[in-house]
Amino acid sequence: MNYSNERLSREQIEYMIRLFNTSMDDYLYVLDFKNDYYYISKHATNRFLLPGNQFYNAVAEFQKFIYPEDFPAIKAQLDDIQQGKSDYHNLHYRWLDRNRNPAWINCRGQVVLNEKGEPQFLVGCINEIGKKQKADNVSGLLGEPSLQIYIHDMAMTRPQGFLMQVDIDDFNIVTGRLGSKYGDFILEKTARCIEKCMHKGQRLFRLNGDEFMIVDFQGGSQKDAIKLYKQIRKEIDTFIEKNQYHVVFTLSAGILDVKDVRGSYDLIVKYCEFALNEAKQLGKNSYYVFSQDNYDGFLRKRCIRLALQYSVNHSYEGFEVYYQPIVDSKTHAILGAEALMRFNLIDEKQKVERISPVEFIPLLEESGLIIPAGKWILYQALSTCKKWQKEIPHFKINVNLSYVQVIKSSVLNEIIAALRLYDLDSSCLGIEVTESGYLGNNPHFKKLWNKLKSEGIAVIIDDFGTGYSNVHRLSDLYPRYIKIDRSLTMKAISSEYENKILKHVVDMAHSIDLAVCIEGVETKEELQALDQLHPDYIQGYLFGKPVTKKEFEKQYMSKKDDLLQ
Repeated sequence: MNYSNERLSREQIEYMIRLFNTSMDDYLYVLDFKNDYYYISKHATNRFLLPGNQFYNAVAEFQKFIYPEDFPAIKAQLDDIQQGKSDYHNLHYRWLDRNRNPAWINCRGQVVLNEKGEPQFLVGCINEIGKKQKADNVSGLLGEPSLQIYIHDMAMTRPQGFLMQVDIDDFNIVTGRLGSKYGDFILEKTARCIEKCMHKGQRLFRLNGDEFMIVDFQGGSQKDAIKLYKQIRKEIDTFIEKNQYHVVFTLSAGILDVKDVRGSYDLIVKYCEFALNEAKQLGKNSYYVFSQDNYDGFLRKRCIRLALQYSVNHSYEGFEVYYQPIVDSKTHAILGAEALMRFNLIDEKQKVERISPVEFIPLLEESGLIIPAGKWILYQALSTCKKWQKEIPHFKINVNLSYVQVIKSSVLNEIIAALRLYDLDSSCLGIEVTESGYLGNNPHFKKLWNKLKSEGIAVIIDDFGTGYSNVHRLSDLYPRYIKIDRSLTMKAISSEYENKILKHVVDMAHSIDLAVCIEGVETKEELQALDQLHPDYIQGYLFGKPVTKKEFEKQYMSKKDDLLQ
């Protein structure tokens, strides 16, 4: 339908837009074709990357805040309107927000013709279709946008109290088994259970998915929040029983004391989400009270994880291989070395921080980055071994293997390929695995160990005695040798009882043709005390700390016999 403009001016349209500006969340606009001029509700400038709420050279300016991929479609529609091919505009596309992120909008508009029948104005409305709803009809609660407004308004009074983010554990299993409609039923009943336990003045909001937020700005304490959570759990259990156990579910909650945060809404949300995730890490059906120290630790882990990922993708910048000598217990001559992964975190100011393996190795395993990093250290270690065998012909190198590499990669193929690449005999390589990382009944491990041994590669149990040691594990793996952890070594030195236990362990290993390496020997007195146990190999600070390849060559290549002389 064409609308003819006989009396309406642009100024009058702008006046009407200003009149409605404070009464609606959407954005009204007018595009003046003749003057290439654009006017939009003023609050749109708070959300989008507009040059202002009014500007000339409109079509050219559009390119600055319309998502580049979407601009050709907009330009085509405007061209059709000006050519009289269309009298109505209706299009879904993206504008850039103030952070230059794309946001989906629906732009509709009616063409108004001048007295000559030519397009004069495009008058319409823009609404953000990707925007979160202010209310939820399923639970009957206000949504996250309303929560944001409430927190913002109340923050001006600096209230005391708590926030508690509540989540239905494994809600996807409920909807997957019983359907989305039944899921809505559970959400509605959960909301009612929560409201039944709440006190006057507390507010409940529905967040995305299966999450709720309880807000207490009435001075409620941490203890009050925990008590409320437990009451809600009881109420949920009562509902489940009345529902004849048709579905059974639990709740997890993250609790944030208001006094612990004085920041933006986004920061509050981050803290609450962190607390909720920590509650789930505890095994679900539990609560967690936000701790700034733990959150800082979480941020540090994330920083290190990102640095590890960057390093893996940039030629392993920041990674190093250190080598610690392994010596013959009788002659103290160097036999080989253990290759140890090290990582340096380099910040924006080029400040270098040495990260402990205890800190970064678990992050490599959690992220799966241990697979490429493990491959890298394998090739580095074997390349070095090849070089050092020119000085010490039978030099051996040990490399640690993560359970993640065994389960999720073709690590055996990598090992064989690396040995062939450097033309090394398989007997020069030892693969170390910790007891805690070994899953005895896992077929991946059994298959790998058998193939490693058939290739002549030594399988070594590291940190023996600190995990789940038993004879079955030794017979199942049948390693080349075991490494006794320093914690057991120190007990054996200080206690006659512990010394007898360790002696029996060594004798038992020797009786089934296993060699023994004692780790962590730091002084000559310790070495003398352990001689009576008759180990095969010694590894510890007494003979050398882990050092770089260059430093290892400097210290040990010229001194191949007794390292203590």
